[in-house]
Amino acid sequence: MNKTFLPSDKTLEHNWYLVDAADQRLGRLASQVASIIRGKNKPTFTPHMDTGDFVIVINAEKVAVTGKKRSQKVYRRHSGRPGGMKTETFAKLQARLPERIIEHAVKGMLPKNSLGKRLFTKLKVYAGPEHPHAAQQPQELKINTIPGGED
Repeated sequence: MNKTFLPSDKTLEHNWYLVDAADQRLGRLASQVASIIRGKNKPTFTPHMDTGDFVIVINAEKVAVTGKKRSQKVYRRHSGRPGGMKTETFAKLQARLPERIIEHAVKGMLPKNSLGKRLFTKLKVYAGPEHPHAAQQPQELKINTIPGGED
């Protein structure tokens, strides 16, 4: 009788990866990061389990977008009160909180349930080149996206 392999907590290994977002395209970077957080790059991938790795993204303020997205892409948030909708363009949000841009892009590519909320905690984004996770000994991960921006 064939049985489906389910990885146990003892067999699962969660690695740490370091990704440099400087001059990377936002969407292509986010889809690669979401795939690693989800664990789709591993042979032990199971859709309903947390089999993924931790990802540290540095240089978030240097992420690139193409076309007119810098001035036309709009991020919205709502306070929950009547008339509480706040809108902000990509350029303004990048100047104010550059980490939130990558977090928002990756969160949209994760499952929309309790597993997705738990997976989102494995993403660590920092605006500059410094990060406080040296003790985890993250491996440098080269993401091959199309370089550049500002077409």
